[in-house]
Amino acid sequence: MRSKLVPLLAIAIAIAAIAFAIPRLLPRHGPPPVAHASLPPRLASYLGAFAEGAPPGYQPLRAFGKAVGRQPNLVGYFSGWAEPFDISFANSVHAHGAIMFVQIDPTYASVAGIAHGDYDTYLRSYADSVRAYRHPVVIGFGHEMNGNWFPWSRVRPAIFVAAWRHLVTLFRNDGARNVTWLWTINAEGRRGVRPARQWWPGSDYVNWVGIDGFYFHSSDTFQNIFANTIKQVRSFTSKPVLLSETAVGPAAGQFLKIENLFSGMDRFKTLGLVWFDINQHAGVYHQDWRIEGNQGAEAAFRLGVRDHLRPTGALQ
Repeated sequence: MRSKLVPLLAIAIAIAAIAFAIPRLLPRHGPPPVAHASLPPRLASYLGAFAEGAPPGYQPLRAFGKAVGRQPNLVGYFSGWAEPFDISFANSVHAHGAIMFVQIDPTYASVAGIAHGDYDTYLRSYADSVRAYRHPVVIGFGHEMNGNWFPWSRVRPAIFVAAWRHLVTLFRNDGARNVTWLWTINAEGRRGVRPARQWWPGSDYVNWVGIDGFYFHSSDTFQNIFANTIKQVRSFTSKPVLLSETAVGPAAGQFLKIENLFSGMDRFKTLGLVWFDINQHAGVYHQDWRIEGNQGAEAAFRLGVRDHLRPTGALQ
């Protein structure tokens, strides 16, 4: 789904120009300090959310948690290219006992340029902030690259793979080893989606696999949205799978299909799901995905949490 949080072009370019133009004032002597933090790959343990209005505020996530009967332990947001790591929001996420999940979108960048190191000053600054945070962070880059709706999905897979590997290597060399790297694809079945394997950067560069998929129509089920993609992913990697961006729209019939989503999440042995709790107001492919205020959807979600998610425990 297209991010609603990508910054305006002029702002992004201005920030990027500053980030790329200003050299580091103090040279490093020796390797940077290393931050180590990892997340347990416990099945059916993660309930995440992207919430409208967060960041900067946390209240939308509290409202989501109240509506569904459990506070999220994975909190997502989209970071536009040239945006710094949102340390203020990250601290708020940690204070609420949750884990930060960032999707970095290279909307205004050259993917080939990322692979060649053209943006390393900006990326090292980002990695520095993540390392200084020290708590676990889940990071994705160029999500849904196997679709055809984002600029980064229109480059050759080999170039995307080179950019992904460069990014991961840079963060690790910078000491930001508190990152769980989430390689995020779109589920097959939607028009324009291609088999994902050619974008696979290799097991050394990925911790978890994310799969995005939505229930748009009444005919949609877990089987025809996610099942085939999960099977294909497991044909080339044993990395754990997270349903990294999903929702059931009103047009799909929320009460029954939310239960279908949760039972499929559990049955196919995934880590959990991240709900896209945002009102897009733009037709069947951009519905009002929010749970709050819809009694049937709230009730179904609470049942799904009760029956298919493990009790909340310490994940950090």
